[in-house]
Formats: sequence, structure tokens, C-alpha cells
Amino acid sequence: MEKETSELPRAIELLQSFYHVQKNIMRYVQKAAVESGLTVPQYTILTTVAQYAKMSQKKVGEVTFFPKSTLSQAVDGLVRANYLSRAQMEGNRREIQLMITDEGVEFLKSVHNREDGLFKIFQSAIQTLSEKQYEGLLEAHRQLADFLERQGNEKGGN
Repeated sequence: MEKETSELPRAIELLQSFYHVQKNIMRYVQKAAVESGLTVPQYTILTTVAQYAKMSQKKVGEVTFFPKSTLSQAVDGLVRANYLSRAQMEGNRREIQLMITDEGVEFLKSVHNREDGLFKIFQSAIQTLSEKQYEGLLEAHRQLADFLERQGNEKGGN
């Protein structure tokens, strides 16, 4: 029991640390979305699809955790803006494949290259870390993410 009690403050401290980083990241994401004329879900979906060039709409929903209605509305807006295109998936006509367009790629490049944007700010933040600190941080994040993912899968989560 003593060990469990002593671990609780460490867990809370780490969770608060993640919360503060995430809160600040979301502030920049909201700013980027608003300045580029998108909603936060649209910006999130566009950057998610951009990582893979194409992705099923179902997978995007699983990755972003957006409800189907939010996902559908956001995708419709991105298709109308010509940042994404969609097509029925080969072999499964009920599933939709989302692909980033050339215009979507260029749009994201312009958003990411803004001097006061998340990517430039994050790049500056990373430069305050030594290579050893950076690698240690990445490894710790991978380890925690892997553990949490295994726990979720074992307990029937996503």
C-alpha cells in the first residue's frame, strides 16, 4: 500500500505535465485553424490524412475520436474547399477513402510555415533541448504510449 500511495503524486505530476503541454498545443491548433478559415476538427482531419496521403474515413474517425456527425461535416467542408478528395474504397463500396489534394498539401505547408504557428514554435522549443534530452523524451513518450495502448487493448478499449 505504501508504494501505491507514493506513486500517486508522480502519476498526477506527469498527467498534469501532459495536460499543460496538450493545452498549449491546442491553443496553437485553434489559432492555426481560425487563421486558416478551418474549424479545429477540419484542421485535425486534414493534418491526420496528410500524414498518410490517403486514409479511410473510418480510420480517420478512430484516430481523431470525432463522432461520425462531426467527422462527416468536417470532411464535407474540406472536400468543398478542395483540400481533400474522397472516393469509394476498392473492394468495399460502403467505405470512403480520403485523399489529400495538391491544394491541401500546399495549404498545410503555408499554415505550417507561419512564423508564429505551432510548428515553428515547437521547433524553437525543441532547440532548447539537448540531443540526449530530446531522444530521452521521445523514448519515454513511446514507452508510455505503448503501455497505454496495450492496457486499452487488453481491457477492450480502442
